[in-house]
Amino acid sequence: MKVLGIDIGGTGIKGAVVDTSRGVFKTDRLRILTPHPATPDAVADVVDRIVRHFDWEGPVGFAFPGVVKHGTIHTAANLDATWVGLDGGALFSAAAGGLPVTVLNDADAAGRAEMAFGAGKEHGKPGRSSVVVMVTLGTGIGTAVFTNGQLVPNTELGHLELHGGDAERYAAESVRETQGLRWEEWAARVDEYLRILENLLWPDLIVIGGGVSKQADQFLPLLTTRTPVVPARLRNRAGIIGAALAGATMAPPKQKRLRKR
Repeated sequence: MKVLGIDIGGTGIKGAVVDTSRGVFKTDRLRILTPHPATPDAVADVVDRIVRHFDWEGPVGFAFPGVVKHGTIHTAANLDATWVGLDGGALFSAAAGGLPVTVLNDADAAGRAEMAFGAGKEHGKPGRSSVVVMVTLGTGIGTAVFTNGQLVPNTELGHLELHGGDAERYAAESVRETQGLRWEEWAARVDEYLRILENLLWPDLIVIGGGVSKQADQFLPLLTTRTPVVPARLRNRAGIIGAALAGATMAPPKQKRLRKR
């Protein structure tokens, strides 16, 4: 099945058509800078541009950087505060011209993709007893937790307290960039964070995602966790692929297309 996946991030909004049976892109990826301020209307305009670009008429899956329950946005730490309490499903469907949509947390989307097609695939097989934690390091820190292959949604463990504040304000990839930290300095911060996670959850595997995963050899060898830590195989494609997977399995039947915005 082909589904348009859209990954909404703090710095960029990315979309591609995905073959959900194989977890591969069927089109080139389109990336548009996230508007500032990233209000619902401004982001909806970008969504409209992406849907128009692909001339898309099927289901759409959205990966959103915050807690999403039954389509409603409950947190939006790296976007505008006006997202909180909004019916994201209704907003994105309207932006997509009335197409059926599914919205889920962005780290959950990335984790679903890695469990289906990437680094967590073996641990996600039916009947295998395991706990896998996906950690995305980017503008913030996102997490997805899987037990026996099943997602525990909206864990948002990037907001655990570390040194008196949110862990993501201390160890996200954006912090390494803005503070000019050397790899060794940043790896020590990531190590602190991961040790908290493993002491809470005792996972069998930790998968590191986000754009920094393509430079995994710079920091993974410096980590001291007892849990195996591996880079995501799908890298920055994971959010789009996971969003599309959600759209394929959860979206209602195709509706009649409304006139585009």
